[in-house]
Amino acid sequence: MRFQHLNIFMAWFFIPQTLAMGWVAFVGRLILELFGIVTPEEAIPGRIAGAIILLCGVYVLRLLMGKSLPIVGKPEGNGYKLGHRLILTANILAATLFIFQLGWHSLPNSAMVLVFASFASAFGYWVMALWAVGFSFIYQSTQIVLPPVA
Repeated sequence: MRFQHLNIFMAWFFIPQTLAMGWVAFVGRLILELFGIVTPEEAIPGRIAGAIILLCGVYVLRLLMGKSLPIVGKPEGNGYKLGHRLILTANILAATLFIFQLGWHSLPNSAMVLVFASFASAFGYWVMALWAVGFSFIYQSTQIVLPPVA
């Protein structure tokens, strides 16, 4: 698979973003208000500022850990490709969840917001499961496979 490190990096960005998106938005709004920019609660600038702060934090962690974030698998191991595909799928679903959180204010109908919010919540649950299974497959690829005893 191409761009394995980017796939893992984005997973480590989207995991806290998905789990604590309200807190991330709160921190972004708090930082904006410390600089004198007043934003309403649940507004887009706070969410974007929080996401940028989170992205910078994950990048600093990546630099401190030696250019890689856990988990680094072996490309020739069992489950490596499947694990990265599951993580990529989870990253795409998490990105749609993040985009929905930025754009739900612009939806014209409250019933439409309710339907999309239900799908977004379901994406959050699926994303967590896909990340857990994907990371476990990548971890499995690092294990030594012993030949069968005859």
